[in-house]
Amino acid sequence: MAADAGASDSSHIRIVGAVAGIGSGLTKVTVGHGFDTIKTRLQCSPGTYRNAFDAFLTIIRKEARLFGPLALYKGATPPAVGWAAIDSLLMGSLHNYRLFLVRNGMTESTPVSGIPRLTMLGHGIAGLAAGITSTVIATPIEHLKVKLQLQSQRAISDRQFKGPVDCIRQIWRIQGPLGLWSGFTGSVAFRCNFFWMFLSFEGFMRAFSSLKGTPFEMSIGTANFLSGGLGAFVFWTMAMPADNIKNRMMSYPYPLSYPQHSSELGRAPSLRETARSIHAQHGLPGFFRGLGPCFLRAFPTNACAFLVYEGMLRGFGAEKTRHS
Repeated sequence: MAADAGASDSSHIRIVGAVAGIGSGLTKVTVGHGFDTIKTRLQCSPGTYRNAFDAFLTIIRKEARLFGPLALYKGATPPAVGWAAIDSLLMGSLHNYRLFLVRNGMTESTPVSGIPRLTMLGHGIAGLAAGITSTVIATPIEHLKVKLQLQSQRAISDRQFKGPVDCIRQIWRIQGPLGLWSGFTGSVAFRCNFFWMFLSFEGFMRAFSSLKGTPFEMSIGTANFLSGGLGAFVFWTMAMPADNIKNRMMSYPYPLSYPQHSSELGRAPSLRETARSIHAQHGLPGFFRGLGPCFLRAFPTNACAFLVYEGMLRGFGAEKTRHS
């Protein structure tokens, strides 16, 4: 970021967050989708796998003959396009919400330099608003991903959904266009937790900045990498219950087959009903199903994504909301 760039810079700078978000989204798919497939299987097929490692081995043994290592990347097409779009909206709106809060006085003085910067709470609020904003795009994309990830048949001809386009076509035919947004309330509940992601990211960045002048001083790129990875642990710890609920809502009527006629579908369970069902079947641990593979992917996926995003912002000279 340009050292003297202020929050009042020209409007063309404000799309930089969206452009950088595309890079972030593609990075997440490349690094993390295999872990996400395992997480989804554990969440939506309770009792099928003993643990994350068993799910990994089962997928490799039964499905890798046809797909090879790409068996773990089932449903990756929607996220490849979708995460680029989701992160473009998420990170682009995040940048603009941060600037909005700075312009409206949610600032504090930076130690030593005294330059105004967005408060910690401001970073959390910007993350919350960006998370909710991204729900509009994220819900249908994640819905398709969940539907495709739950298919274990080896041959494409044996699968109900032949691919993302066929999945869209069937959902549209049975539920209408709004059917693509099934699980929307669960998605909102999940994405509200970006409050914790960006709050903790800023907290870690400030902690690493305080090491300047010590033997542990690190470059800003290294700090971005570590802060993104560590912030992801905070995010998923807080978000996992909502993620379980969201994915269960989107997987409906799984394990039953998706119907051929709308009259056969029935009413999808609400967020509250889904939460009650998980608690009745599995107790509180049921809300944290899939946390293991999620933690395994959280650090490398988000560390790389934040490194790319923050690096692109600096490269494009975007306005600063953080001053060390």
